[in-house]
Amino acid sequence: MTHKTKGIVLRSVKYGETSVIVNIYTELFGLQSYIVNGVRSASKKGSAKPNLFQPGAMLEMVVYHSDLKNLQRIKEYKWGHLYTYIFFDVVKNAVALFMVELFQKCLKQPEANPDLFSFVEDAFIKLDEANEQELANYALFFSLHLASFFGLRITDNYSEESSILDLHEGFFVEEKPAHTHFLEGKYSFATSQLLKTMLPSELVQVKLNKEMRRILLHAYESFFALHIQDFGAIRSLPVIQELLA
Repeated sequence: MTHKTKGIVLRSVKYGETSVIVNIYTELFGLQSYIVNGVRSASKKGSAKPNLFQPGAMLEMVVYHSDLKNLQRIKEYKWGHLYTYIFFDVVKNAVALFMVELFQKCLKQPEANPDLFSFVEDAFIKLDEANEQELANYALFFSLHLASFFGLRITDNYSEESSILDLHEGFFVEEKPAHTHFLEGKYSFATSQLLKTMLPSELVQVKLNKEMRRILLHAYESFFALHIQDFGAIRSLPVIQELLA
């Protein structure tokens, strides 16, 4: 039986001379691995196909699916959404790769989650459309809002009295915790501001400099690592820390 589903490409690995194995987060089945034959063919017909399996690519697919198999097959595939900038703009591509890597590290279960799919799909579309001011804070916005889908929401209870963000507990406290995983001062205030932004267009109101973004991104990486087993380090993080103004 075949199924029609949308998918977001997370990772593609060469297999054999002309094939690839692709990890795709699908709307119907969650995280799945597909083998795609002939995609790396040197013929004119196959020359454009590898472009469809870049990280972050959005596809419309007709797939074969079996719960008993770890490796599925795709019958048909085409662009689900054509980006204008993500694959060509250096900064937007770097942010997109960060988003893909963070998302993939959070996915421990293959089950479908339509709300999560819709959020990530919309996040990539909005990234493609983002202006320079929105783009600067986009990775921070995505990180904080993605966390809530995995039960890691930071409670925005910031106040003058509770102004220290305990990254272990996920909320703001009055006194510094005994551990070192916390944010205070302008960094905790900025996090509260970012938590209040529901749309990327609102990011222009959050005024940060490059050094603040660097520290916040590192802190949010630590937040994920504290709560997700075997999270490790985000390899793309140093790249966007360098590129973002």
